[in-house]
Order: sequence, then structure tokens, then C-alpha cells
Amino acid sequence: ADRCTTFTPGADLHDCDLYQANLTGANLTGANLTHATLRNADLTGANLSGANLTSADLAKANLTHANLIDANLIVAHVFGTDLAGADLERAEFARANL
Repeated sequence: ADRCTTFTPGADLHDCDLYQANLTGANLTGANLTHATLRNADLTGANLSGANLTSADLAKANLTHANLIDANLIVAHVFGTDLAGADLERAEFARANL
């Protein structure tokens, strides 16, 4: 199976192009999304707790009510991203493009 289409806890999605992907409610706990393109993706209600989103492109993505507890968004591009109602407890945004 193509690793860029496997949306499960702990998935290895680094460098995947998920532009405009519909990941509503996806369980990506602990997933590796480093350098992934998630621009304009719909992650409404997704569970990204403990996910590694280092240098990911989340520009204009919908993360409404997403779980980002302990997520790593260092150097991530989150410009224009909708984080309304998202749980950002202990999320790391160092050097992120907000």
C-alpha cells in the first residue's frame, strides 16, 4: 500500500503531498508528517496528538476542533490556518510561520 494513503495512528506520511485532502476526523496520533504538504486540507476534528508536523505546510488548512496536544509544529507553515476550537495544549510552535 502507498504510505501516503495510509491514515492511521503512527502513520509515516513524511514528504507526502496531501494538498486539499479530506482528513476530517482522521486518527493520526503520533504520525510523522514532517515536510508534508497539507495546504488547504480539511482536518476538522482530526486527532494529531503527538504528531510530528515539523516543517509541514498547513497553510489555509482547516484544523477546527482538532486535537494537537503535544504536537510538534516547529518551523511549520500555519499561515491562514483555522485553529478555532483546536486543543493546542503543549503544542510546539517554535519558529512556525503564523
